[in-house]
Amino acid sequence: MQNNSQNYPAATEDGAPASLQAYFKPDISPDDIEQVFRLKRAQPLLQAFTALFHGGSDGVLVRLLVLKELAADTQASALSRADINTRLAYLEPESLETVLARLRSHQLLAWDAAQGVYRITPMARNVLAALDGLFGLTQGDDEAEMGFLLSQVAGAQAVGGVNVEQLQHLLGRLVDLTEEFRDAIASGSEFRLRAAQTKWHTACDWVEKGSQVIHAITTDPQADATTHRAAQAIGRAQSALLNMQGMFSRALNQIERQRVHLGQSGLSTTDIKTWLMQQEDIAVLADGAFSTPVKPLFITPSEMIDVAEAELFADKGKTVSSTLPAGEDAPVTHSNEAAMPVELDTWLSRLSAFELPAHTAAPVQDTLLPASFAVASYRASLLPLLGDESESALQGGTALMARLPLVFAPGDGMVTLSDPHVAAISNASLSLKPEHQPDTHERRSANPDRPAADAPDTPARQQTGEARAVG
Repeated sequence: MQNNSQNYPAATEDGAPASLQAYFKPDISPDDIEQVFRLKRAQPLLQAFTALFHGGSDGVLVRLLVLKELAADTQASALSRADINTRLAYLEPESLETVLARLRSHQLLAWDAAQGVYRITPMARNVLAALDGLFGLTQGDDEAEMGFLLSQVAGAQAVGGVNVEQLQHLLGRLVDLTEEFRDAIASGSEFRLRAAQTKWHTACDWVEKGSQVIHAITTDPQADATTHRAAQAIGRAQSALLNMQGMFSRALNQIERQRVHLGQSGLSTTDIKTWLMQQEDIAVLADGAFSTPVKPLFITPSEMIDVAEAELFADKGKTVSSTLPAGEDAPVTHSNEAAMPVELDTWLSRLSAFELPAHTAAPVQDTLLPASFAVASYRASLLPLLGDESESALQGGTALMARLPLVFAPGDGMVTLSDPHVAAISNASLSLKPEHQPDTHERRSANPDRPAADAPDTPARQQTGEARAVG
């Protein structure tokens, strides 16, 4: 027989276990876990957050309101109870007393008994500063939700206290955004794609602002190896995020080619869907569409039998005309599929004829220019397709470009130009793939039996050949 009784750990009034060990397995000690040690070391700060956020949402709001009102007075370092009552006169005295007691018991307010005044503790100001920064960045236009994480990394790096955990939080958000954008591209939904593209632009703005911070961390000789690796991983994640512009463009272009237009009205299914989504109540659009309500008809079994007999005894011998219908001309249809853009064809011809010396790289502006700003921008947007394996497996102009034996190598910084249309361009270069580099030594050793033109024994061989011919 088995004993079904279990020894449950003692619980507190709110139902939580009375000890930390009760949350872990019996053979595991919480003190052996590094994160538990670090959290225990920050216990005073955690208790401050517990004092503010434990309980219902209304109580949390009132506690934050009281603490922010008291900390807002920067003219005086101490507040008497009369000053507090005057500043918070809109609160009930009993409620105010309860909040003050809670804040005082958790070291967010310090009571100076000698002078009879309250003081805001440094911990309370740190907590309020962190919350104000989070409120300000999350309630703005930060759709990518990277502002607070990047501000923490930038602030810590400015004072020399950046740690690996802060970098890992930023790296995790970059990875999440990349996966989210890939899912939006794979969905094929135009609305989801455009929403993701808007968030992508916001994320790129934050990436541009944080590139200098990440560069400073990677070049800091005082940072440890773990911090360097985390910063380098962030740089790679940022590059992957920035390279998604071509994926968005190709997906939107594919949707544009598949768009269905309604007759000659100029409207498409996307326009209709957008208009329907803007309506508050779609059911209202059906008002007045039915002038006559539906009237159901009911019949009895005897009437059904009468109808069946009439069909059974009906004359089925009617002759059926076997003549073929008159011929008609096939309707003329016009394909709406656009041909390959002329500019893309010109760009492919120019790249195919582009010659490079062996083992050298040419600046990208040598191939993009001369051209107008619009044409140069169009050509530059296609350069990341060079060497794209997924694109080279397809058909079309972009696939032909992906199969060219060229390597596109982007760099850092901008290059100033004297072109009338383009003032500056990103630093980048084009080079031939290694397998397409001309090798003089290989051509010379391709046929070892064939003597070289300047071989020293050529006359002797000619004499021997002539002697054999005469003999």
